[in-house]
Parts: sequence; C-alpha cells; structure tokens
Amino acid sequence: MALCSPAAADEAFVTNQGSGDVTIVDLATMRPAATLAIGGKPAGVAVSADGARAYVTSPEGKYLTVIDARERRALRRIALEGGPLGLAVAPDGGRVYVADMYEGRLFAVDPEAGAVVATAQVGVTPSGVAVTPDGRLILVSIRDADRIAFVDAASFRKIGEIEVGRHPFGVTIDAAGARAYTANVESDDVSVIDIAARRVAATVKVGKRPYCVALAQGRGFVTDQYAEAVSVFDLTTLAPVGEVKVGEYPEGIGASRDGKTVYVANWFTNEFWSIAADSLTVTGKAKTGDGPRAFGAFIRAMN
Repeated sequence: MALCSPAAADEAFVTNQGSGDVTIVDLATMRPAATLAIGGKPAGVAVSADGARAYVTSPEGKYLTVIDARERRALRRIALEGGPLGLAVAPDGGRVYVADMYEGRLFAVDPEAGAVVATAQVGVTPSGVAVTPDGRLILVSIRDADRIAFVDAASFRKIGEIEVGRHPFGVTIDAAGARAYTANVESDDVSVIDIAARRVAATVKVGKRPYCVALAQGRGFVTDQYAEAVSVFDLTTLAPVGEVKVGEYPEGIGASRDGKTVYVANWFTNEFWSIAADSLTVTGKAKTGDGPRAFGAFIRAMN
C-alpha cells in the first residue's frame, strides 16, 4: 500500500454523514489516520479490489466522490441525478454501480472518464448493491418493494427479481458467488438467497432492525440498529451463535480479509469498533466523525 509513508495495515474508509467527511482508520492500531472532507451527507462507500480507489456517494450533494486511496486525497466528483446511495465496484475496477434511491435507477459509472455510461430501471427505492465475484451479475435491494433485483452487467438490464423480507437494505455476496444475504429492516430477519436458482433458500431471524451483513469464520454478522448489537449465526446450519453488544445504532459492518475480525460503525455514538470473529469479543474502538454509516465495502486491503 503506497502512501506518503509506508502503511502497516489494512484501512477502513468510514463515511460520516453528519460531519460530511470520511475517517480513514488504521486497522492495526484502531486509530484514525486521516480525515477527508467530502460534503453532501456522505453515506455509501466502496473500495476497489486492488485498493487503489475508494468511492463515496453523497445523497444530498448528488455526486460520487472518487478517492485516491493510496494518497488519501479526493480526485474528482461525478455528478449524479436523484439520490445516490448504495454502490459497488466491478471486480476489474472499470465500473462503479450506484443506486439512485429517489428515481428507482442503477447507474453504471466510468470512474476514470467521470461519466454515467448506462442506466437501468430496477424498482422503487434501491438501496444496497453487490456484484458477484465474476462481475457478471449485480444484485440490488429494492427496499420499498421488498425485493432483490438481478441486473446483467453486460447488457445492463434487469433480468429478474425475487421477493425477500420487508424493506431489504444491505446485500452481501459470499466469496464463491453462490449465496447472497440481505438484511430486512422491517421483518427483523436475513434472507439467504441462492443466486444461481434465484430463490430465497432460507430466512434467519435476527435482532431489531437489521441493516447490513458481514461474513467471516463461517458465520454471518448482522448489525441490529435498535438492539445496539450484532447478531451472529452459523452459515451452514443457520442456527444462532450469539450476540455482541456494540455502540448505539450500528449500521455498516465488514470483515477483514483473513476473516478474523469484524468491524462495525456505530452511527449515534460516533465510534468504529472491532470484534474478534471467533470469540465474539470487542477488541478495539476508534473515534470517527459525526454520524458514521459506512454503508458498503469500506475496508481497503493492503496489496
């Protein structure tokens, strides 16, 4: 990871909606390493697979910010109509897919050209976005329709949808590209989706108002906003494993590359916590800006 000085660990890019910035957290020390001004009430975040770029949506500012993650500086803003929220980066980094929660669209953005190159209608209030590891399929949570939409990346058209729980928000795809997990805010559960079959394979009950899902150590970790906790379940049996009490109103959640640590952004307490994925103990806390959401793939892996 090339920075102004050598970096020793992976980093987290935490969007702070209240203070309009991004806190970059050194995950080895669990201390803030830098703060980048973004503006426009930033919420969604996605880091490219090679760690070179981070992308941040600003729903109120109506733009996407492109960040040079190695140099920790904003490169450009790309204007987007509507309300850009959830986003994901294609595995090759050539496209950024952004959900427009106001107009029911998914944008395909060329981040280097700084332009929208395609638009797909997906359904009312699209929120979370995820891409399969092969880059061929994009999944979008359609919050107000209680559905997940499937978009073909090549044609950039919606090719199907399935019903899930009530008000799906975050959506996460496993490393094999076999299953997706969506947190359903109003039904307090997680839908387990068989991607190839395009069907819900199971439903897992979790805590009050789940927001996002992370996968680590053969377990699913779910931020429960109203419970101030992370629910944990076994990915094979789908049985509950435990619960970790965290800060107030946890939202964004992600796992380290080695699966040993899970990271949680706590919106109302302005903190970013680390949790050991095996013992389910809190191992660190970092202060952030005001209103950390970190909605998306916020961890930058050192390459």
